[in-house]
Amino acid sequence: VILVVYVDDIILAGPCLDDIEAVKKQLQSGFKVKDLVNLKYFLGLEIVRTPKGISLTQRKFCLEMIEHADFLECKPARTPISMKTSLSASDGTPLEDITGFRHILGQLQYLTSTRPDICFPVQQLCQFQDCPTTVHLKALHRILRYLKGCPGQGLWFPSNTDSQLSGFSDSDWATCPDSRKSITGYCTFLGSSLVTWRSKKQGTVSRSSSEAEYRALAQLSCEVQWLKALLEFYGISHPHPIKVYCDNQSAIHIAENPVFHERTKHIEVDCHVVRERLKSGLLNLHHVSTEFQLADIFTKGLSVDRG
Repeated sequence: VILVVYVDDIILAGPCLDDIEAVKKQLQSGFKVKDLVNLKYFLGLEIVRTPKGISLTQRKFCLEMIEHADFLECKPARTPISMKTSLSASDGTPLEDITGFRHILGQLQYLTSTRPDICFPVQQLCQFQDCPTTVHLKALHRILRYLKGCPGQGLWFPSNTDSQLSGFSDSDWATCPDSRKSITGYCTFLGSSLVTWRSKKQGTVSRSSSEAEYRALAQLSCEVQWLKALLEFYGISHPHPIKVYCDNQSAIHIAENPVFHERTKHIEVDCHVVRERLKSGLLNLHHVSTEFQLADIFTKGLSVDRG
């Protein structure tokens, strides 16, 4: 039985109802407990369970945020960020009052719990929360206009999916105009269910697109290793290698050829991180075309067709 606690809100979950009832009785023997039966709402998350699966959304939270920002009557945007947008600290004029900007940005960060489609633009704006400008505020408003058109989107976990882990990694090389650091983006799946994702600026400057891709691949390899350990902790075995997809042939070649090192000495430990996991059988590395690169949305703005 899994018990999740946030202050005085508790979720109980498990494969056996009798075990859940036993934990309930134990809690009720020592505390005053209000049993709300089936989980429907928790910390802004709306949970709907059907025989076909479970959906997680934050529609109410999203609409309240849009209303508070006075954007309920706005014209919806088709994407959360323009493909041509490249934000810099020197863009625009600094805002006189940054309180509203920070407040909405904080809400958007929480909304990414169920909205991976806004993860990249929110990550981009978080870089400027200390000194946001009019340009950054305009980009923030575009996210709100996008959400206005699709407030009820979220995550779907089908009941008939398998427990095979897989992941996609991507990077956008030297995309930051201020530092020329690259963006790492990755996502992981349990069967057909999206379970984790990330968009993050890399900590050091990469000297090539291959190096940037390899750094992203190393981050993903650590993520899927942790997920496998988490599954095993809950008694779910995962004997098969985890399929990992990358759209950069050079990065794949580096991973699979330990003697191919002349151009990659500067990648430091990331090479060994991925190679070690490949050698152990934890990972199975595959090439995927950019057209089917699911992590692309975490590294750049996409067109309506691909978003």
